[in-house]
Amino acid sequence: MIPGSMLDRRYRIDAPIARGGMSTVYRGLDTRLDRPVAVKIMDPKFAEDPQFVQRFEFEARAVARLSHPGLVAVYDHGRDGEHAFLVMELVEGGTLRELLRERGPMPPHAAVAVVRPVLEALAVAHRAGLVHRDIKPENILISDDGDVKIADFGLVRAIAASTVTSSSVILGTAAYLSPEQVTTGSASASSDVYGVGVVLFELLTGRTPFTGDTSLSIAYQRIDNDVPLPSTVIAGVPPQFDEVVERATVRAPEHRYRNADDMARALRGAAAALALPDYRVPAPKRSAEHLTSLGAGAPTTVAGDRPQSARTQVVQDSPPPQDGVQHTRAVTSPTSRGVEYGEEHSDAPPAGPPPSERGHYRFPDFESDRHRSRRAIVIWLLVVALLAVLVGFGGWWMGSGRYTAVPMVDGLDTTGATSAVEAAGLEAAVRGTYSDSVDNDLLIGTDPTGGSRIAKGHTVFLLVSLGSPSVPSIDATASVADVEQQLRDRTFTPVDGGEAFSTTAPIGGVAALDPPPGTVLSTGATVSVLRSKGAPPVEMPDVSGQSIDQARTTLESVGITVGEVRETFDKGTDGGTAIGTSPEAGKTVKSGTTAVLEVSNAVTVPSLLGRSVGSARTTLETLGLTIDVRQVVDTDGSLVIGQSPGAGSRVKPGSEVKVVSLP
Repeated sequence: MIPGSMLDRRYRIDAPIARGGMSTVYRGLDTRLDRPVAVKIMDPKFAEDPQFVQRFEFEARAVARLSHPGLVAVYDHGRDGEHAFLVMELVEGGTLRELLRERGPMPPHAAVAVVRPVLEALAVAHRAGLVHRDIKPENILISDDGDVKIADFGLVRAIAASTVTSSSVILGTAAYLSPEQVTTGSASASSDVYGVGVVLFELLTGRTPFTGDTSLSIAYQRIDNDVPLPSTVIAGVPPQFDEVVERATVRAPEHRYRNADDMARALRGAAAALALPDYRVPAPKRSAEHLTSLGAGAPTTVAGDRPQSARTQVVQDSPPPQDGVQHTRAVTSPTSRGVEYGEEHSDAPPAGPPPSERGHYRFPDFESDRHRSRRAIVIWLLVVALLAVLVGFGGWWMGSGRYTAVPMVDGLDTTGATSAVEAAGLEAAVRGTYSDSVDNDLLIGTDPTGGSRIAKGHTVFLLVSLGSPSVPSIDATASVADVEQQLRDRTFTPVDGGEAFSTTAPIGGVAALDPPPGTVLSTGATVSVLRSKGAPPVEMPDVSGQSIDQARTTLESVGITVGEVRETFDKGTDGGTAIGTSPEAGKTVKSGTTAVLEVSNAVTVPSLLGRSVGSARTTLETLGLTIDVRQVVDTDGSLVIGQSPGAGSRVKPGSEVKVVSLP
């Protein structure tokens, strides 16, 4: 897009902020509402694909329903000619990538200040069933006020639906992809947790855990390799942070934190254990957004910035790398590093007169002094008049001018209600709420309610129905308090349901819910939480005389696991047949106990009479027995006329069998 052109006859494109292989982000202006915005314009090849456009619009609507200060707000989406675009909140500041380039690795308290709001915002999305899929420093924005926000929700999923995407391209940034995204392309809430774990590793160490010549080689390293502990890369990282990174980046998804809520809880625990101080994250000083705002004539509030020339150029896209993945390039200029977190510096020029005036005395200009005196009187009169106007306007504003009424939205859809709220000088945000009487995705009302008077510029939440709530699934490792909070989040009232046996939940954990998970209930319904009292008692069954497979099945049917099969000689039991167990049959144990299965290794001696010595020797050696031959002539052709032990006897493996042969 050419700076100054209009998009959809509403959005003026001012200057590019960042470019990538799939889209370009511009600083723009919503001419209808007169507010600055960020406009993401997709590559034209995607706008021509109907599957991409359908998924792109669906994801935009889904993200617009979310409301959290840590999520970049989505205002609008559409298509103008060959351009598919997304209009978002403009975050005055920069990216976490730019901050890392300026200041390097972070101490633990600064890393917590970045990651905690990221996890809190992701938790809102995870509860709504949305997955980001591309967590990386480029998608984490830091405002000049110290707010941390996540951008680009759902974009990777929309591109994955496009028919123009090559099957050989890994969608997402290779350094932060989870193993399952590399191997199967699937992503879940635990995939976002993996990405946040890698980001936390990079914040603490200043580098990503895996490196390589291509994005594919970087991506495939995580399939067979664990992310190293941060303390092995940079000294001084507390063990609590090692534990958080290690759990978040486990290769098996089922062993990670389930979602952002769980990881946020662990991070808060680590910060509390170390008594880390609160910290306000600084915005990068030489960010692409700051440079474009200076070039466009917009004000910026970053401390210590020197004025920049409007001729700052935007870096053009470089040819795509050999792996087919083109990453986002921020429009920045070279920046020297050397500012530590918590320190500030000033770029102001030294005080004092210019060198040409130092050491020279200048005579007073009395005529200029008189003119200055007259100007001062006029200025003071203007100041008094202006103060009178301001006092009058302030009285009106404090009385009623700054307030407005929340519009009534009955009968409107979400789009119409958003327009009505914004027309009243208020901000609109969508909040999901459970309802038994209103179908999914339909508007219920507003918070505050219609007709309420609030200050202009405040946020009005549009309440959209999530339908009737269902009982959530439970994790065997979740505490009773965690499960009760999940129930309250779905409007349910948790009550104590007593204790029950459980083979999966530890004692004191959650054994079951009544009604069970997945049951759809009315809002406010009661759900019983049954606490685990451990595994139930069972009696060891008698498996003697059974085969190994039969004995194993018998034990597993009562919840007992066979941990070891131990071979023992028993002359009364055929080889390969169970003799007994340890613990022994009839003893009471807990379900889930591991038992030792004792099996006979006795060898049954076959009948050798009438065979040649050679045949007898081969038969015994096959059974693991040895032969002692007593014969007149030393030949394998003589016939066996006697043997000891006799046929059918059970002997230990390796035993000797004596035979007598003639001639």
